[in-house]
Amino acid sequence: MGFRRGTRELLRKNPRQKGMAPLGRYLQDFEVGDRVDIIIDPSEHKAMPHSRFHGKTGLIVAKRGRCYEVKVKQLNMVKTIFASVAHLRKNALSDQIKAQQKQDT
Repeated sequence: MGFRRGTRELLRKNPRQKGMAPLGRYLQDFEVGDRVDIIIDPSEHKAMPHSRFHGKTGLIVAKRGRCYEVKVKQLNMVKTIFASVAHLRKNALSDQIKAQQKQDT
C-alpha cells in the first residue's frame, strides 16, 4: 500500500540507462507558461510525482524552491503537482506551436 505500489514495470530503467541521469537534465530551466511532459526518473526520489501522472503533459504555473508547480488535467479536474526538474521534459509540440504563433503575427 505504499507510494510506489504496482510500478514494477513503470519505474524500471533499461540496463544501459541505469544509474545517475545526465547532468544536463538537472540543469534544465523552465519558464511559467511552458508545456512539459511528466516522465518519472526512478533514480531521483525527491519530489517524485505520483505514478498516475507518468506520461501526462502539464503547464508550468510557478517555481517553488527547486521544484516546479505543474497543472495537469485528469478527467474533469485540474490537479496541481509539485515535481523536480529530473521528472520534467520540455514538450516538443509546444515549441512548434510557439513558432507558428510568431509566424501568424
